[in-house]
Amino acid sequence: MAESELTGTLRLAGPIVLAELGWMSMGNVDLMMVGRVSGDAIAAVSLGTMLFYGVSVCAAGVLLGLDTLVSQAFGANDLDRGRRSLIQGMWVVLLLIPVVMGIIWILDLFLAKLGVDPAVLRGARPYLHTLNWSAPPLLLYFCLRRYLQAIDVVRPVMWVLVTANMVNLAGNWALVFGHLGAPPLGAIGSAWATCGSRLYMAGALGVIVWRRDPGILRLAASEGLRPDFNGIRAIFRIGLAAAGQMGVEIGVFAVATVMVGRLNATSLAGHQIALSTVSTTFMMPLGISSAAAVRVGQRLGRGDALGAARSGWMALALGATVMSAAAVILLFAPRWIARLFTPQVEAIAAAVTLLRIAAFFQLCDGLQVVATGALRGAGDTRTPMLWHFAGYWLIGLPVGVWLCFAKGWGAAGLWTGLSLGLIFIGIALTLAWRSAAAGFAMLK
Repeated sequence: MAESELTGTLRLAGPIVLAELGWMSMGNVDLMMVGRVSGDAIAAVSLGTMLFYGVSVCAAGVLLGLDTLVSQAFGANDLDRGRRSLIQGMWVVLLLIPVVMGIIWILDLFLAKLGVDPAVLRGARPYLHTLNWSAPPLLLYFCLRRYLQAIDVVRPVMWVLVTANMVNLAGNWALVFGHLGAPPLGAIGSAWATCGSRLYMAGALGVIVWRRDPGILRLAASEGLRPDFNGIRAIFRIGLAAAGQMGVEIGVFAVATVMVGRLNATSLAGHQIALSTVSTTFMMPLGISSAAAVRVGQRLGRGDALGAARSGWMALALGATVMSAAAVILLFAPRWIARLFTPQVEAIAAAVTLLRIAAFFQLCDGLQVVATGALRGAGDTRTPMLWHFAGYWLIGLPVGVWLCFAKGWGAAGLWTGLSLGLIFIGIALTLAWRSAAAGFAMLK
């Protein structure tokens, strides 16, 4: 049984992990490209990207409610119920688009009041303005992807991300440096390349849904595309807590980025290199987390409570394994990693210190995100939100700010505090999953 569970989890998680790595590599390509322009350009992209993701990805977290609703419907072989959830998810996207774009525009007005270095601010504001136009296709992409993963269609999602990286790379090459007749736009060119690649991603997934599940068109023709407020409410009921958890997590790193931005451009460049690196390693357990949500949800939809518990534990074991390997790499090869992003000696030195600190929270980072996914498959998104809030905002950030400014540790102090918070969250959510799995046993 253990071997079949491992095979099933890997079959689903493998392409999702590759898709997540492909997603993250798009941001890394942006950073590497502008890293050849200047240190200020790296800092501008760092700040602008963090603020955009802090809003857009948090809002997209509402759509994580589709993981639970669609996977449980698929497990129960009630395919039309899952399709209805997708249609209502599209209505949720329409509600979220003006909210996301409006918040980004409002945030831009307050950047100067946050004490950000003026040199960083000059590049960050136009970059953020441009990137904001990628919000509509990004939210649509998230909606379609949640549906496809929940019905076990994962390989096409992976290939869309692979090809989107090619679109993004070509766009960066042309627009950042001024090739193929385009003017050299620097960081703004990178933002336009990102907009183009996200438009491609949403369009490609739309075609895949249409071709892989023609039943969605039959359902739309027979029942229409009108909003069902009960269905929308069900997505928000599960998804709001998931979005809150993501907001807590992304928000704390956004605040940390702004705090480091108050130091100097070199510290911010090193912070962004380290953050991009650990965000890349995080994509591996994040993909496993998505697989855990789907497999736990499908098993519960079939009434297989013990199978759901096995799926969650297997995913946790995989997450712990890959992040232990990541910790070793960060601890012993940080300089080599930093050099991939920039040739600037000062930025490399700043990043090396932070990467070595990051090595110590990799294991718990993997445990917390996989446990979050497993709990989401069971419909519990509130528990992860509460523990993330406690770990990041009551422990990690206060300790980090104290070490950074009061003790003079700089960016290393912030990262040390956040590491302590992550270790706390990883332990707490592993215990929360243990309690949930024990509850499944009583359902047998």
